[in-house]
Amino acid sequence: MTVLVDDPRWPAHGRLWAHLVSDSDLDELHRFAAAHGIPPRAFDLDHYDVPEDAVPRLIAGGAEHVDGHELVRRLIASGLRVTARERRGRA
Repeated sequence: MTVLVDDPRWPAHGRLWAHLVSDSDLDELHRFAAAHGIPPRAFDLDHYDVPEDAVPRLIAGGAEHVDGHELVRRLIASGLRVTARERRGRA
């Protein structure tokens, strides 16, 4: 399993946010996030939203830094991606 983090590019709540995903296993992702101080409330069905200041810590802890396109490509390939339709409950 590889945990991936992309660049913090999404503004919300006065901060920039990145995404933290797994390329194979949500349980491993949850353990990685917990071990690096990312709270469970940051999980959004297939990824964690992580603040910009956490990104260096996550990379130092073993997350692979990728761009947003690569992160999405690998999340889709993993079969863990939750589509917009699924998010709306129409899957």
